[in-house]
Amino acid sequence: MKHRAAPSRLQVLIHEMAKFGIVGAVCYAVDVLVSNLCHSVFGMGLLSAKTVSTIVAATCAYIGNRNWSFNHRARTGVRREYTLFIVLNAIGLGIALSCLGFAKYVLGLEGALALNVFGNIIGTGLGTIFRFWAYKRFVFLHPDHPRAATNAAGAAAHQPQARRVPEPAGR
Repeated sequence: MKHRAAPSRLQVLIHEMAKFGIVGAVCYAVDVLVSNLCHSVFGMGLLSAKTVSTIVAATCAYIGNRNWSFNHRARTGVRREYTLFIVLNAIGLGIALSCLGFAKYVLGLEGALALNVFGNIIGTGLGTIFRFWAYKRFVFLHPDHPRAATNAAGAAAHQPQARRVPEPAGR
C-alpha cells in the first residue's frame, strides 16, 4: 500500500476554497431566492428581505462548512462555533447592507435590479471574502491552535478525531 505525502499548505488552501465555494454557491442560490421571494412575493423592503435571506443562507452555510468544507479542522463546540459564525455573518450582512444602502440612499436606486446588483453581487461578494478569512481565523480552528487544544476535551467526546493538515500561510 502506498503512503501519500501530507498535502502542502497550498493544496489544503485550494481544497478548502473549493469546498467553501461549492457550499457558498448553494447558499448564494438560497440567499438570492429567499431575498427575491421576500421582496417580490411577500412585499418586504429591500433591507428586510436581505436580512431574512442572509439568516436562512447563513444557517445553511454553517452546516455545510462545519460538516464538509472545514471538517478536517478542530472542533471547539457548536455553541462557540455557531455564535462566532453568526457574529461574523452579521458583519458580512453589514457589508451587504452597506452596499445596498449605498445604492438606495446615495444613488437613489430601488427595486429588484438594485437588490441583485448591490446586495446579491457586490455586497455578497465582498462579504464572502471577509467570511472565508474570518471562518478560518476564528471559527474553524487549525488543530494546533491554542483554543482548539483547550476545547478539545469537551468537543472530542462528541466528535471523531480530526486529521492533522498543514495550515495555509496567514492563519
